[in-house]
Amino acid sequence: MRLRLKLVLLAAVPLLLSVALIAAAVRHQEQALARREQALVQEAYMAARQAELKHYVDLAVSTIRPLYERRHQDPQAQAEALRLLGSLDYGSDGYFFVYDLQGRVLMHSRQPELLGQNLWELRDPQGQPTIQQLIVRAKAGGGFVTYPWRKPSSGQMVPKLGYVTALPDWNWMIGTGLYLDDIQTTLGALDRQVGAHITTTLLWIAGIAMAGLGLLSASGLWLNLSEHRVADAKLGLLARQVVRSQESERAHLARELHDGTSQTLVSAKLMIESAVDSLERAGSTPPPALAKALERLNDALGEVRHLSHRLRPATLDTLGLPAALAWLGHEFGEHGQLQVHLQLDEPEPPLPDEVATVLFRVAQEALANIGKHAQAQRVSLTLSAEREGVCLTIHDDGQGFDLPAVQQDPQRGIGLRNMRERLESIDGTLELDAAPGAGTTLWARVPAAALARLGAVGAEPA
Repeated sequence: MRLRLKLVLLAAVPLLLSVALIAAAVRHQEQALARREQALVQEAYMAARQAELKHYVDLAVSTIRPLYERRHQDPQAQAEALRLLGSLDYGSDGYFFVYDLQGRVLMHSRQPELLGQNLWELRDPQGQPTIQQLIVRAKAGGGFVTYPWRKPSSGQMVPKLGYVTALPDWNWMIGTGLYLDDIQTTLGALDRQVGAHITTTLLWIAGIAMAGLGLLSASGLWLNLSEHRVADAKLGLLARQVVRSQESERAHLARELHDGTSQTLVSAKLMIESAVDSLERAGSTPPPALAKALERLNDALGEVRHLSHRLRPATLDTLGLPAALAWLGHEFGEHGQLQVHLQLDEPEPPLPDEVATVLFRVAQEALANIGKHAQAQRVSLTLSAEREGVCLTIHDDGQGFDLPAVQQDPQRGIGLRNMRERLESIDGTLELDAAPGAGTTLWARVPAAALARLGAVGAEPA
């Protein structure tokens, strides 16, 4: 695993763990807060309802108190009192009920079918005696009782909070109650609201985590790109240094051949020619082997000079790229018996040595390939210098080749790869247009920015 990936993971894993722990802590705290809030809401709701119920019962008792205090056990007064209590209500499910202390229903404004029934033995689904609990609380001076009862508006059994008090002189229990399903609805809405808040908070945390991961990824990508750019720059510099080293070695070998081997061969040639002249002046016929040796020596001298020019033509260093390309084109035309058309502009200012060398080697490689494979009759070589940069164009009318197949075959196209790599080392580009039977055109371009940069580098003092 690469060091950069390890660093990114070392940064990302603690971040994810921290975000996960924060999310868990936030969720736990919000749930605990929601439970406390529900408890407070329920407590406040019950307190308000209890106060409300006690107020309603006190109001009902005060309404019938003049009748209650007029005469004890007066049937007419009790009947009037039951009528008044039956007329009191507060909402669709707010009403009063009256039982005697033995559990018989004396008044129930919402369920008149219960009148006269004795509900002393009535029990709720859990088996608790509902009416007995109410009467016990009423006899104890009044109080609150929670019990299930059928809600008139819905007909469903729901929890109910009741408040009852006793009128001992009349043997009555008066009470009222509020159904508690409303608070369940309120608490359910509160739960949903808290759940939505928790979800929103977790989404924010997830978004922050994703943003952090994105930042880490972007940082890692930026580091990778930076390192790739540095590596590419170093690779390009290394490639240029290799090319310089190769050209320097070629120039050294060319000088050695020209100044050393070539001069030795010239000296040997002069000595043989002098010996031949001496023999001829003495009236002797030079042996055939000597003449043959002189011929072979001339051939060797020509080969050495040709090899010296192939390694590094002196024209390239003294007269520049156009002159070197002209020499190369004429030599190629003479040896290959082809028509070579030259159109060579003189760049202004002169091309940097590195650019001139690369373009010369590209032309040299391209002409060598044409001589080996193209079977061409005519070749054009053009050097054009424009504002956008310099372009070397080489076209032949030969048999062409299948360019995609050559590029995909690792055993072929070595010369093309060499040309492309040489141009890429100076930020140049190589383009080819080739097809079987349609000839081949090559464009080697070096942009103006690369020319300026290489020219500035070449102008720096060593």
